[in-house]
Amino acid sequence: MNNHQNTVELIGHYGNDELIACSAWTSTSRDLTEDKIQRIPKLLKMLADAGHHTPFEKSSLHFLVNSDIASHIHKLKHRVAVSINGESARYKEIKEDKYLIPSDWPEDWQLALANYTEEGNRLYHQCIKSLCDRGFDRKRVKESARFFKNYNSQIQADVMFNWRSFYHFLNLRNKPDAQKEIREIAAEMLRLVKCIEGNPFEHTISAFEL
Repeated sequence: MNNHQNTVELIGHYGNDELIACSAWTSTSRDLTEDKIQRIPKLLKMLADAGHHTPFEKSSLHFLVNSDIASHIHKLKHRVAVSINGESARYKEIKEDKYLIPSDWPEDWQLALANYTEEGNRLYHQCIKSLCDRGFDRKRVKESARFFKNYNSQIQADVMFNWRSFYHFLNLRNKPDAQKEIREIAAEMLRLVKCIEGNPFEHTISAFEL
C-alpha cells in the first residue's frame, strides 16, 4: 500500500576507502604497506580538500528510488556522471498510481491534493481505454494519456553514482535551501551509505565532512 512518501533503497556498492587510495597512489606505487594503510584517512582528506576528486570515481553506489516526478527531475538536473534509468509511462500503462502527499502540509490541503491526484489517475486510465477503443495507436495513447499524471506521481528509478558524483549530488541536494522532497532523498541515501556493514567508506565520508 502506498504511504504517499518517497523511498530509497541501496541495492549495491563497489569499492572502499582502500580502493580509492590505491587509485591515487597509481602514479607512485600501489603496493600497500601497513604504514600506507594508516595514512589512508589523511590522504583522502588531502584529496578532498584539494579538489583532486578523480580517485573517488573508482567506487560506486547503486540505489533504487521511488520518488515524485518533481524530485526525479531534480535528480536529472545538473548531474555529473550519474547513471539514471527511470520507469516510463510512455512504454506501459502505469497500474499502481503511486503518488506523494507533502508531509508538512495541513490536513485539508493534503486531502485536496489526494482527491485531485486520484481524479487525474482515474482520467488517465479512462483515457487509455477510451482512445484505444476508438482505434487510436496504443503507443501514442500511452505517451499522451500521461498528461493526466501530476508532478506528485511517483516513478521508480535506478540510480548509480560514483563517489565523486555522489558528493556533487549531496552538495546540491542535501542542503537546507534544496526542495524538501529531494533533500530527504539525498539525506536517506547518505544515511544508507553510512550504515553499510563494515563501514567501507568511513574515511571518504569523513574526508568530505559528510
